Amino acid sequence: MRVRGRDDGDRDGRLGPAELGADLGERATLVQFSSAFCAPCRATRRVLGEVAAMVPGVAHVEIDAEARLELVRALGIVRTPTVLVLDAGGRVVRRAAGQPRRADVVAALGEAV
Repeated sequence: MRVRGRDDGDRDGRLGPAELGADLGERATLVQFSSAFCAPCRATRRVLGEVAAMVPGVAHVEIDAEARLELVRALGIVRTPTVLVLDAGGRVVRRAAGQPRRADVVAALGEAV
């Protein structure tokens, strides 16, 4: 899993409901870029869903990378799954490519809340 900070090509570092197609979490949002035939994406969906359910105020939003190519290109997403951790204001505080471990997701949330 490759982890990058917000200085690695994010537009202005903020995403909102217009870009995500869903509301931000009160405290943080886990944004997952997936594709239809990506096996690690299914496992990532499960891990992020479990963490979001476990931590109050955290939302999990999954985006179909193929359907949102403009956003994928703007954010420099090159593989799925890619996970962005957003703070309450939609600022990207962490970025990871590949299937994350639950402990890594929880640690990344610590930077956002």
